[in-house]
Parts: sequence; C-alpha cells; structure tokens
Amino acid sequence: MSDMLDLLVIGSGACGLAGAIAAHDAGGTVAILEGRDRPGGNSALSTGSIPGAGSRYQREAGIEDSPDRMVDDLIRVAGHHDADDLTRMIAAECGPLCEWLIDDLGARMELITAYRHIGHSVERLHAPKSRRGQELVDDLLRFVSDRGIPIAIGNRAERLLVEDGRVTGAIVGGEPVCARKVLLATNGFAADPALVAEHCPEIADAAYFGAPGSTGDAVRWGQSLGAGLGNMGAYQGYAAVAYPQGQLLSWTTIEKGGVIVGKSGRRFGNEDLGYSGFAPHVMKQGAFAWAIYDARIHAIAEAEEEYAEMSAMGAVTWAVTLADLANGVGLDPDGLEAMIDAYNASAAGQGHDAFGRTAFAKAPLQPPFAAVKVKPGLFHTQGGLLVDDKAHVCKADGRIIPNLFAGGGAAVGISGLAGAKGYASGNGLITALVLGRKAGQVAIAEIQADL
Repeated sequence: MSDMLDLLVIGSGACGLAGAIAAHDAGGTVAILEGRDRPGGNSALSTGSIPGAGSRYQREAGIEDSPDRMVDDLIRVAGHHDADDLTRMIAAECGPLCEWLIDDLGARMELITAYRHIGHSVERLHAPKSRRGQELVDDLLRFVSDRGIPIAIGNRAERLLVEDGRVTGAIVGGEPVCARKVLLATNGFAADPALVAEHCPEIADAAYFGAPGSTGDAVRWGQSLGAGLGNMGAYQGYAAVAYPQGQLLSWTTIEKGGVIVGKSGRRFGNEDLGYSGFAPHVMKQGAFAWAIYDARIHAIAEAEEEYAEMSAMGAVTWAVTLADLANGVGLDPDGLEAMIDAYNASAAGQGHDAFGRTAFAKAPLQPPFAAVKVKPGLFHTQGGLLVDDKAHVCKADGRIIPNLFAGGGAAVGISGLAGAKGYASGNGLITALVLGRKAGQVAIAEIQADL
C-alpha cells in the first residue's frame, strides 16, 4: 500500500469491490482491507439478484419499467422510512449500474424473465446464470485483479484514524494505513447477537446464516464520530432454509404456487409476504416448517443451481398422494389433505384464500407432490449509518463526516423502519453496489477537485 492512498476500502463484498473498481477507473489509488480469510461476505451468499429499473436489457425484452415505478414498488412494500431520498437515488442509478456491470466490466449476468420475486411489479432482476452471488463476486474480484488493486486478506481494521474530526485512514495490526477517503463496506451487524437483540428482537432467536464478518464494526465506528443511524429495526430473513442441508430452498417453489405448513399439515400465514416477510411467521409457529409443492414447480426451480444441488442432496421428499407425503415427512395426513383441498379450491377461484393469498401461479397443486423440511433464518440486517445520496456518512442533522463513506450493510438500507416485511428482492445487493460505486466515484472527484 502507498503511504497515502486516495481511497481505503474496508470490506471486500460487492460494495467494497465496486467502490474500489469505480475509484481506480476514475484515476485514484485504492486498496482493500478484508478482515476475514476470504473475500465476498454476504454478497457471495446471495442469489446475486440486482434490480435494474429501466435497463437496456428490459427494453430489449419489451418490459416497460422506470425508476419511478421501482420507487412506487419499494414504497408499497416498505412504506416511508429514514432513507426515502436514498430509495429514489438507488432506483435512478440501478439500471445504469447493471449496464456498467455487464457491458463495461463484463459481468456474467442476465435479465431474469422467469420470475419477479417479492416487491417487484415487473421483471427487473438481473443475476448470474447460476443464481449465485459467488459468481458475481468472482467477476468483481477478477476486475479488481485485472486493475492491480491490492486486497489485504486477513487484515482487520481495528479502528478509524481521525484527525480534527476528519477520517484519515484506519489502524490495521497496530499500524496506521493513511488515506484521503475511507469507504466502510463491512456489512451489517447480524453476526452480533447483542446488536440483533437490541434492534431486531423478533428474529434474535433465529439461526444466523450470513457471513461471519457482519459484526457491526461500521455502526460502532460511525457512532463514535457522531454518525446518525437509520432503519435499524429492518432485516432480511429467510423463511425456508432446507434442513439439515442448510441451503436456501428457492422461493420460486412458493411463488409458483407452493405453500408452507406446520407439523399439523396446515398453513399459518400468507406466503405472498415473500421469503423475508414470511420468516417471522415461521418463527412463531415452531422450530420447523415444510414447503409443499409439485413436480411442475420443481421443474422450474431445478433450473437454479443451488436448488438442483439441494435436491440432489436428498432434501426433497416425493409422493403420489398427500397422505403418503405427510407420513413420509412426519406431518398430520388429515390436516395436510384438508388444507390442500381448501387451498386448491381458492387457487381455482372457488372462494377466497383463508390467509388472503392472491398469487397462486401454477396452483392448484397436483400429484406428484414434493415436501422439503425448512427452518427460518436471519441473513443480514438492513439498518446502519445514515448516508446522503453521494454515500457520505452523515450525522443525524445531515452534516457529513469528512472523508467517510459507507454502503451496503454498513449503511442505512431501503427496506423500511422495522422487521422483515419491507425487504424487496435485491435490496441488499443494490444498496451495496450502487452506494459502493457512488462512493468510489465521488471520493476521487472530490480529491481531484481539491488538487
């Protein structure tokens, strides 16, 4: 590392990698610190899905979309919150971001037209063909390597360097690393049980399935400088982690008409809430639940690499009759048969669903039937340091903390004020990538303007 970097990036998930690439390409000197033994963080564990409202790929596919429509979608899901201005900025920037990733950098991604996922009124998610965030991270790491940007793996920043209220770098291994600007890309606080219990108590008892580096460093460092916090009660949960495999059961199985049931064989909520919003409902009804769907839905989900692997690991139980399915996985046969009969009737338009579900896709379900045992989990928090539309970390009154930027889980998210129901698919990655890229661009532009 040079004696004085232009930008020091702390964290090597999508936010940090995008910020480093953007800063380098704007003419800056950059280095990345990663406290863990491998890069990627929560970005590598995601599906790699990025909303891109108004992208050229949508236009080519004949899909009408716009930033305004995306804002309306996000507000419908999350309501108004501490980061409304950020929601508007991210919606405006996400289409160009996808074009930058794919066209300019060469990321192996495509527009998804097979599904929309929760929170989106049109097909606007862009993702790797594998539907794995690790593929996106691998691409970003390749772009970083091609540029000669150094990444110091296993080097945890201990604290920020501050002089007269201005951030000037970080302490690593007891030694200073000096920089004109610093980007906090350390993710959130979901791996810190005390912070989760304080800010997200409803999910505090759930198993954590995210990256171990999400320990809340950015929150603590920012608070020590007087930074404001926003949307601290929001988080992304997942209602259906396959047990004991530990892999995500693709929510496509539910969106395409599947249901979630308890040990009684009966449903306990409206699955239209989505994989995050439905997680606390699973938490409340018991330690485990079961996803029930059919072979037609299985065939759709099997196109996703992680689902195919999970299926190959024996996670899916099959049966021609519901009674045999129930007996095979330990559910009440009478309860399951009665529930599916009622659900199928609603899906066929013969009365309203008991829980208010309106999206049935391929339901009524038909044999052969599939079941997967699942449990809920916490994946990442959606609250953090207040930032402005240029990714500057701000105090509660809006004043910026000089030289300090944040993005991704380190920054305030766009998933509402509290709970899991405000999370729309891609909210985590889009906050990481848009704010990371913005921070890199703005940091170098400010340095060049001062020269």
